[in-house]
Amino acid sequence: MLAFPFFGWAQHTFSIVAVDSLTGEIGSAGATCGDSIVWPGTPGAYLISDVIPGVGAIHSQSYYLLGNQINANARMDLGEAPQDIINWLAANDVQSDPSIRQYGIVDYNGGSPRSAAYTGAACFDYKNHILGSNYAIQGNILLGQEILDAMEIRFNNTNGCLSEKLMAAMQGANVIGADTRCTTEGTSSLSAFLRVAKATDHPDSLFLDLNIAGTATGVEPIDELQAKYDIWKLNNTQDCLPLRIFEEIKALELLVYPNPTNGVLHIQSSNEKISRIEVTSIQGSLVLVKDHIQFSETDVISLESLINGTYFVAFYDNKNLLATKKLTLLH
Repeated sequence: MLAFPFFGWAQHTFSIVAVDSLTGEIGSAGATCGDSIVWPGTPGAYLISDVIPGVGAIHSQSYYLLGNQINANARMDLGEAPQDIINWLAANDVQSDPSIRQYGIVDYNGGSPRSAAYTGAACFDYKNHILGSNYAIQGNILLGQEILDAMEIRFNNTNGCLSEKLMAAMQGANVIGADTRCTTEGTSSLSAFLRVAKATDHPDSLFLDLNIAGTATGVEPIDELQAKYDIWKLNNTQDCLPLRIFEEIKALELLVYPNPTNGVLHIQSSNEKISRIEVTSIQGSLVLVKDHIQFSETDVISLESLINGTYFVAFYDNKNLLATKKLTLLH
């Protein structure tokens, strides 16, 4: 499944793998102070992620070796539990040195998730891992235990779908020098990723698959990842909301037309809760706000000041997102 070159010196820093036992979704997220420039030919932190839809996820980090990752994947395909996979990897390390490796593994297990992690004694400090019933969080070359703790707290205390919880966990590590090698960069890391698979996904085409392979000096990759995720979420709102809220959105019977539009957008809805409309570019920039709306059955918004392209129109009540619509502007 993974086909990236071997870089025995590569270190991968903080990451999380997790399972949603209700939906069967499996997720993977992480970041490191290495990128596609520092490590030519690799996709940065994304290198460590191996997600098997409907089955589980594996992170093999710290002196990453493709051979160890392939072996872990094969053991999971055989149906072995995460702890059994780790035991096997420690006993069968490709270079006979498990002391420098770190692993985090979860599986779905028919709706009863299992998790396991391993941190070799010779991984660079600070190093550790945390386990929950449906997640494993691990890191090395860290600022301290507080990075892992913050990731866990954010994951467990964020409501919503698995992707929302994983993104929150990553924000928990959004601290200068979280990977201590990046302290002088003024960032937590140089590259970051977020992936979520539905049980029916093909391994090479996941439902959510975002990667920041590298950023300019001083640009925080977790913030860049958040921006990409926010854009993705605008077009996938129903996948991150409880069914009750989704049904309420459907009940809005919201019409936005014409689409494509030449600059004049008509909005029709019988919902009186709509009080704010935001227009966001495909890059995630907020480009227009219409606030304090006394919404009637129809309204008109001018987009004539905007350049041609794809936009998202979001509708809010006083504090909640009610619906989003994707549109194309062609003057």
